[in-house]
Amino acid sequence: MAAYGLYTHIQSNRRRSVALLIGLFFLVYVLVFAGALLAETLSVGDAPLDYLVQAALYDFVMAAPFATIGAVLWILIAYKFHQKMIDAITGASEVTRTEEPRLYNLLENLCISRGIAMPKLRIADDDALNAFATGLNEKQYSIIVTRGLMNALNDQELEAVLGHELTHIRNGDVRLLVIAVVIAGVISFFGEMVFRLFFQNAFYGRRSSNSSDKKGGGAFIAIAIAIALIVVAWVLSIVIRFALSRSREYLADSGAVELTKNPDAMISALRKIENRGELASANSAVMEMCIDNPRSGFADIFATHPSVDKRVAALVQYAGGHDTGPLSIEAPAEQGQIEPPPANGPWAQDPPAQGPWSEPAPNSGKPFLPGEPPTGGKGPWG
Repeated sequence: MAAYGLYTHIQSNRRRSVALLIGLFFLVYVLVFAGALLAETLSVGDAPLDYLVQAALYDFVMAAPFATIGAVLWILIAYKFHQKMIDAITGASEVTRTEEPRLYNLLENLCISRGIAMPKLRIADDDALNAFATGLNEKQYSIIVTRGLMNALNDQELEAVLGHELTHIRNGDVRLLVIAVVIAGVISFFGEMVFRLFFQNAFYGRRSSNSSDKKGGGAFIAIAIAIALIVVAWVLSIVIRFALSRSREYLADSGAVELTKNPDAMISALRKIENRGELASANSAVMEMCIDNPRSGFADIFATHPSVDKRVAALVQYAGGHDTGPLSIEAPAEQGQIEPPPANGPWAQDPPAQGPWSEPAPNSGKPFLPGEPPTGGKGPWG
């Protein structure tokens, strides 16, 4: 399994980031051309296909600068405000060491051990068991942990989860995921605009085409091409989101083990999180960033995460961990507190009266002098 901070993996993610940005503009232009083709078909009627395509190309050239400006503005808005949008969706808020010393100290120790810049720490008041990282650069990186996860995991397990998210930041996965969400947003926005244009003007297009049904027979083909382009662009946007291979989760798990030297903590954390990570207020884009994105049945085909069973099996095989199977949730004891002994345990009754420490030494209260054992009484020195 790949090591934490693997250089080739980071370089690969950077190249894919550039490819995603290029893909963003390409898919936007595909949608703009499809919209132009639909608009020409609805306005001109059943003209020859070559005429409709040429007219759509002309419209595309005229609209391309505006589409470029719109896409750039979208990226800039996402770059500047994506964290605020995510916080609004999940209800997360930034915390300090004073507010959450346990979580803050665990994260800071991990960062110091590897010389990693400390990301911001946020907590989402949600009972779900999950965590994820966000950000596009070192100044923006944040790790969000749910309140439910903090209450359910002990320090070792929580440290493993934080190490997992730090590995995502180090490997560039977080930046890729944010870019993928931006791409999906742009494609959805432009796709919806095109479909609204088509359906709102469909009736007008039919009226104008009724008087020219015999002109060239190209309208149906043009509409089919436009719809096909829209569908292809939408599918490609999904493919781009899934292009971030599931292997990124295996790499993040291995990175957490490399950081903490504790594969069993990562395994037990995954087992506790398993099927308990669904954030009620989060959309699919946010869930793709989480440490676990539960899917079952047919939906597993589109899963962005491998199953917990496969991730645990990898940790057992390559990191020497031990899998105890699915775990129940028990809130860990308060830090620094010792649980009282059970009422029916071995210490439930008073110690035997005749034990060696049953009576105090007669000179208790004054220190023993060197070479002068206590005397008297029935204790061990009596």
